[in-house]
Amino acid sequence: MSKTEPVLFTNMCMISDGKGNVLVQDRLNPNWPGITFPGGHVEYGESFTDAMAREVFEETGLTVSNLQLCGLKDWMMDDGTRYMILLYKTDTYSGDLRSSEEGEVFWTPLEKFLELPLADGMPMTLKVFLEDKLSEHYFYKENVKKDKWVELLK
Repeated sequence: MSKTEPVLFTNMCMISDGKGNVLVQDRLNPNWPGITFPGGHVEYGESFTDAMAREVFEETGLTVSNLQLCGLKDWMMDDGTRYMILLYKTDTYSGDLRSSEEGEVFWTPLEKFLELPLADGMPMTLKVFLEDKLSEHYFYKENVKKDKWVELLK
């Protein structure tokens, strides 16, 4: 059995303002719409933290630093590729906030986050961002024929 597998690396960042607010994005992508945190794909040869900083800047206009890797979210795609999202958080940023073609970005109180029209899976992903004892939000298909996904926190 092979010890390697194809992987698609992406990232997501929860940016806090130190006043109880987090920066969110209302995604326009019809494949995964709704409120989430900024993020995107890691380019070939790019470091994970550099990719995170680049994606945040492209989608929000903010320059972030002191990125803390706090967990991951992953699942197996139908083609056998593992889709992996590296989850970062920070409260260190500068610049002027602006939205992008990815969607509108805005600050919202963290305590109201779960009341927003969230992208699929975000309530459980938020727990990985916030709870130190958690490090992974993993999905798997319980019954491939019914296409039912099961979510686990580890």
